[in-house]
Amino acid sequence: MEFEGRKALVTGGTAGIGREVALQLATGGAEVIVTGRNAERGAATVAAIEDAGGKARFFAADMTDLDSVRRLAEEAADVDILVNNAGIFDFSPTAEQTVASFDAMFQVNVRALYFLTAAIAPRMAERGEGSVVNISTMAATISLPGSSVYAATKAAVNSLTRTWAGEFGTSGVRVNSVSPGPTLTESAPLEMVDALGSTTLLSRHASTEEIAAAVVFLASPRATYITGATVPVDGGRAVA
Repeated sequence: MEFEGRKALVTGGTAGIGREVALQLATGGAEVIVTGRNAERGAATVAAIEDAGGKARFFAADMTDLDSVRRLAEEAADVDILVNNAGIFDFSPTAEQTVASFDAMFQVNVRALYFLTAAIAPRMAERGEGSVVNISTMAATISLPGSSVYAATKAAVNSLTRTWAGEFGTSGVRVNSVSPGPTLTESAPLEMVDALGSTTLLSRHASTEEIAAAVVFLASPRATYITGATVPVDGGRAVA
């Protein structure tokens, strides 16, 4: 198994894409720390991994709280793989966007990701290897009315990916992003993802398994010469 002996941290790992990433990493042999705010969903994810023969544990963290992020970084100090998946979205027209929603999206999608990576990536660098995979979105590169703040947070993630690839690359740490298209998850209504899916070149939405497969590939030894990339996994929507 390609992740045998490796440790991974998946933020927002109790549902959706994050949960599937955690499952696939564990299937590949990684010992996975699953984090999120919901302990019940965390326990269910850990149980699913263990039932499949994998190793996992849950650590509760609130990504809006920097103290909680710091505790998470201490708990995950020696991980070999960091998947920054935790994120929130609120689609609203620009003139109707609230300050509270604006601040929350930047706190979770940018600030928490930034300081968690700032704590963990240098430790990877000291060991001479590691992989960070950030979860972005197609909205960061195409126009989706109503997504202004969410898209801006993910454009920041893409920029951080490039900068961190430069900062940590000579120390053996790779940093990449996956940019999903419309994906059916618990928080994404079928009608919405179907409508967006119809605009892709493949004329359908993605499954969480398809997005997770790309994340796991970038984290794996199969991708050792890929860094600084934002990989679109969007059914061709970015070029449609």
